[in-house]
Amino acid sequence: MHSFTFLGTGTSLGVPVIGCTCSVCTSSNARDKRLRAAGLVKLNDKNYIIDAGPDFRQQLLRAQVTNVEAILITHEHSDHTAGLDDVRPLNFINKNETPLYATQKVEADIRRRFAYAFDENPYPGAPQISFVRIAKENNFYLNGTTVTPIEVSHGLDMKVLGFRFHDFTYITDCKTIAPEELEKVRGTRFLVLNALHYNPHHSHLNIPEAIELAQKIGAEKTFFTHINHRLGKHEDVQKTLPPRIFLAYDGLTIDF
Repeated sequence: MHSFTFLGTGTSLGVPVIGCTCSVCTSSNARDKRLRAAGLVKLNDKNYIIDAGPDFRQQLLRAQVTNVEAILITHEHSDHTAGLDDVRPLNFINKNETPLYATQKVEADIRRRFAYAFDENPYPGAPQISFVRIAKENNFYLNGTTVTPIEVSHGLDMKVLGFRFHDFTYITDCKTIAPEELEKVRGTRFLVLNALHYNPHHSHLNIPEAIELAQKIGAEKTFFTHINHRLGKHEDVQKTLPPRIFLAYDGLTIDF
């Protein structure tokens, strides 16, 4: 049995946004509280995390995750990598480095941002991280499961990897996707896409664009993530979405 849990469904600012008094940020509905976008993939009895943003520690505690086999990084932006120092408890548990699956470009950026972890003689207690190089051209395997990387464009020629596990596909921070990469998504039953808000944006799908792409792919169910507070309240927006398309929320679990 495999499953995916949304550890976070918010944008880089999270929801509520600091200092904002809009109806979403002041909502009492738990589904309007969104940590930064991340996910927990369970492949049989093993835990794998997609992205480790600023809320990484809080997310693992909330989901009662006590061990992680590896972390998959979609891209280098801080809302997807800033929590990597918090792999230290995982190092203590496993008495080993935490593997990070990342592209060459992302690895270089993480090595720069967390240079203290990669010194020749690192400070005692620094996070212990090892890299597993991945690329859009090559499938890889986690606990016997084939993982297919899917490259999307985040705007301004920035590339992001999504991941397909069997009939579940996770894509975030997408603005466009090339036809050959879209083919990798065909036939997926469960699809996750970013959907920022209703207005046009230079580097993210908005709701109309995400709906159009979701309907083009034709998954059994599509879940929107990486949601901005300007989108509106969860319960209101959900009523406006087409059949088989849903707003994700923190803590939602999908079995696949």
